[in-house]
Amino acid sequence: MVIELTESFEVIDPRFRKLVFPNVHLEELWTGCRWAEGPAWFAAGRYLVWSDIPNDRLLRWDETDGSVSVFRQPAMHSNGHTVDGQGRLVSCEHRGRCVSRTEHDGSRRVLVSEVDGRKLNSPNDVVVKSDGSVWFTDPSYGIDSDYEGDAAPSEIGASRVYRFDEATGALSIVADDFVQPNGTAFSPDESLLYIVDTGATHIENGPHHVRRFRVKADGTLAGGEVFAICPAGLYDGMRVDVHGNLWLSAGDGVHCHAPDGTLLGKILVPETVANVCFGGAKLNRLFICATTSLYAVYLNTRGLTAVAPHR
Repeated sequence: MVIELTESFEVIDPRFRKLVFPNVHLEELWTGCRWAEGPAWFAAGRYLVWSDIPNDRLLRWDETDGSVSVFRQPAMHSNGHTVDGQGRLVSCEHRGRCVSRTEHDGSRRVLVSEVDGRKLNSPNDVVVKSDGSVWFTDPSYGIDSDYEGDAAPSEIGASRVYRFDEATGALSIVADDFVQPNGTAFSPDESLLYIVDTGATHIENGPHHVRRFRVKADGTLAGGEVFAICPAGLYDGMRVDVHGNLWLSAGDGVHCHAPDGTLLGKILVPETVANVCFGGAKLNRLFICATTSLYAVYLNTRGLTAVAPHR
């Protein structure tokens, strides 16, 4: 007998049932943001940090007691974040127009802010590979207006995807054929890189999809075919689980795609979702940043563990 799932889930492919639980509901953990984004889980402290971009602050949710406090304000209108292999917060700053890192002593270090002597636009989302390289997207959202950054013309004149090698200081363009590159995530073995294009915000009938690239040994990308097109609003931030499934934010919730591209099902959320991340003691809890609120739901899968860089 098939046990019905709660109203929090929509099954599109039977494989989705193996990834969710029939007795689990979506939980609202906190509300009060203007635009929630960029969740990052810190296992050692059992807390989640996320962005409230227009309010220029980072918030902190504590798993031990459910409390929420201000982690940092002002926060340079930070957007996406990740945690590197050494447990440090790596941030995309709209107002700083850079990718920065919070060191273990709490100090802020700018990793990269320019390309060929010109300021970046407004870094949006970031992932750190196991070799320590930092991969990030650089659309124009943070300089388009004063709402999520400082309005300014682009000094580059393009929105690209970059790879930064801290060891050498080299910044390389890995993709330059996007309208507005956005969320990004590696496959479990790091052989694939998924990148969202939200260009429909700037071009009529523009892209609202996620593309898939092959990661080559020399740090360049190949391929770039469209992996999935969003049927409800825009894809944005995303995470990949241990099985290679993509958990993509969308206008009606979180969409789960199998590695073969099939849309398996949805976590239905009452607000537009901007980004997600796995957390909790077993990395089986998906935290969801959705417009004004932070949500969470337990799943029958786990997120990827950050790997310390090889030296």
